[in-house]
Amino acid sequence: MTYDLVIGDRGYSSWSLRGWLLFDAFGIPVRTLTARLYTDELPNLLKDFHPAKTAPTMRTPDGVVVPESLAIAEELASRHPEARIWPADPKARAVARVLAAEMHAGFSALRNYCPMNLRVSYADCAPPPEVLADLARLQVIWDWARVQTGAAGDWLCGAYSAADVFFAPVAARIAGYNLPVGPAAQAYVAAHLAHPSFRRWRAMGLIDGADQEFYRRDYPQRPWPGPTPLPARAVDGTQAENTACPYSGKPVTHVLELAGRRFGFCNAFCRDKTVADPEAWPKFVALYQS
Repeated sequence: MTYDLVIGDRGYSSWSLRGWLLFDAFGIPVRTLTARLYTDELPNLLKDFHPAKTAPTMRTPDGVVVPESLAIAEELASRHPEARIWPADPKARAVARVLAAEMHAGFSALRNYCPMNLRVSYADCAPPPEVLADLARLQVIWDWARVQTGAAGDWLCGAYSAADVFFAPVAARIAGYNLPVGPAAQAYVAAHLAHPSFRRWRAMGLIDGADQEFYRRDYPQRPWPGPTPLPARAVDGTQAENTACPYSGKPVTHVLELAGRRFGFCNAFCRDKTVADPEAWPKFVALYQS
């Protein structure tokens, strides 16, 4: 048996991103069940996950339903200590929990003014004073965490941890709305955008259903500031170097072209998520480099 995880639209659901990262970034197998936001899909799906009413919601292999990303983080950490979801050092672990708790409960101005949208980046969104205050607070606690834990790398408390998971959607907002933060915060955002699990989630979010009108803004746009994907494109036909999908092992039905070479997949989603960011997918990279 494995875990089940209910998520919303990958391009927009910041809470779902947190829940999924707690599995993918720490190597814990999970089966995802997706429901489109602003429809009846999510409440209908959650009927099988009583008493949950939001995404993400986890069901453990023994059938325990765990809504809320912070509860999911704690339960996974208890069941999988080897994954090091929280830092091993007691002081760093305490700091990480402080960060995650404040993010879980706070920063409402930033959340409301800049809802996460991984499909676009805006050149300017004219953030009001309340949003600027949230950004200032973020930089205060990020700097505090590094001082307290002695973290000198990309992440706030040493190795990548649940604290960083909880700030991944914030990094997406800063990148997506070109929000003004200092050099240290910009470097932290860049680390998130380059994280392999974040890149996989965003690649799926780019092709995971139609745009949601609620998230559309009329601000001027700019290129996404994360790593530039390799220039793959979807093509017709089934002729490819490989005969089996690199993800499922099933026969090839859909094909992409990259650098004059053709690679096959078992369905449109497998192909299109790879087109969106080929280097995000280790199994495809292994095939491409073979």
